Amino acid sequence: MVQSLFSFHNRATLTELLKLAWPVVLARLGIMTMGLTDAIVVGHYASRELAYHSLAWAPSSVVLTTAVGLMMGVQVMTARLLGEGRGDEVGAVLRRGMTYALQIGFVAMIGLLLLGPFGLVHMGLEDGLGEGATPALMVFALSMPAYLISICALFFLEGLHRPKAGMVAMWVANAVNLALNLLLVPDILGIGLDGAVASAWATFGARAALAIFLVIFILRLPEARAWGVFNKPKRDKAVESQQIKVGLGGGASNFIEVGAFAAMTLFAGQLGAAETASWAVVINVSAIVFMVPMGLSSATAVLVGRSYGGGDRAGVMRGGLAGVGVVTVLAFIIAIGLWLTAPLVVGAYTTDPAILAIAAPALALATLFFVADAQQVVAAQANRAAGDVVWPTLMHLLSYGFIMIPLGWFLAHRMGVDGLVWSVIVSSLISGALLTGRFVRIARRLPATRATPVS
Repeated sequence: MVQSLFSFHNRATLTELLKLAWPVVLARLGIMTMGLTDAIVVGHYASRELAYHSLAWAPSSVVLTTAVGLMMGVQVMTARLLGEGRGDEVGAVLRRGMTYALQIGFVAMIGLLLLGPFGLVHMGLEDGLGEGATPALMVFALSMPAYLISICALFFLEGLHRPKAGMVAMWVANAVNLALNLLLVPDILGIGLDGAVASAWATFGARAALAIFLVIFILRLPEARAWGVFNKPKRDKAVESQQIKVGLGGGASNFIEVGAFAAMTLFAGQLGAAETASWAVVINVSAIVFMVPMGLSSATAVLVGRSYGGGDRAGVMRGGLAGVGVVTVLAFIIAIGLWLTAPLVVGAYTTDPAILAIAAPALALATLFFVADAQQVVAAQANRAAGDVVWPTLMHLLSYGFIMIPLGWFLAHRMGVDGLVWSVIVSSLISGALLTGRFVRIARRLPATRATPVS
């Protein structure tokens, strides 16, 4: 057993996973950092403007997270075609992805522009909050197409095993975002824009810069012509269908999870202001931690997708289980660290004694779902990369839609914020067990060898 665990193939898979994963993890952390930068700069400028920014960000983030899930097919199909020896066709995946990114981006933009302001004004918010958040929401909406173009390019590079360029681009975009925030939020230029809406324009500029950089980088790669990036893609209904199916599965799962956690925030709001703020701290820290398994899930999907495309059943199993194993260890280490330092971490967010009394023990409790939550996101992506698209979404719907939401409502009104955390723990354990078990079953059912299609 020990010899098998440390066999040459397993060591090689683990090495490749880690080599691919660390830049992807840093890129995902860059996504979180951009939003955190906005909040810090705006919050230091004016607390009222921070409220506007948060309200504008909430609906746009739900739409954006769903849209990013819809783009996952680019990453999976790029890796799969490489595994099949059809490297000259990956350009077609990118071109289709760019078309989908523009279509989804403009639909999301128009939807937010038309429905977002109406929703903010009619949500029963304190007088003036909805109206104040509307301009920032409209600017966030305008940046949707550019951001999805950048995500498509990022996923394409990750599928090609070239994630470092995306990581560098993401952190350069963060530097652009910080510089623009510091310049625009206090209206140093005197252009008549400040606060939340100015920060939204800074985000617009950073997202546009990210998209332009990544597209130019791909077009200038020496292999771009050989990949078919400049050629009109031939119709391949099987690949097109799989690219759309993987995207729909990822988008649906993201929407279910984001919607479920939005419901938890609503339940916290029913408990009181201190409980709402405490839950916000817990979920913010958890979201930052989640970027680690999110990055590992992408790296795992690339390895599994390539092995699946090459008809390598053992490689599919090795790639998926390596991803689950590595993320289990990392999540456990992070959980122990946060469990020991929960009061200090919460203290970095607030000095309010009422919030500290609620949030510190709740964050310590939340570390119990870190491992299971990490396992479920990696296993879900491994399943999709191995051709199983529908079941991961159904399992997310069961765990987060049918179990977490009603359980969260029930426990919140009996245990407070700790009840919300327990609902996440239970649903994550169920999701992690179901999805990991599903992956093992799918990998075992694959043929031992498959004829590799001739390119």
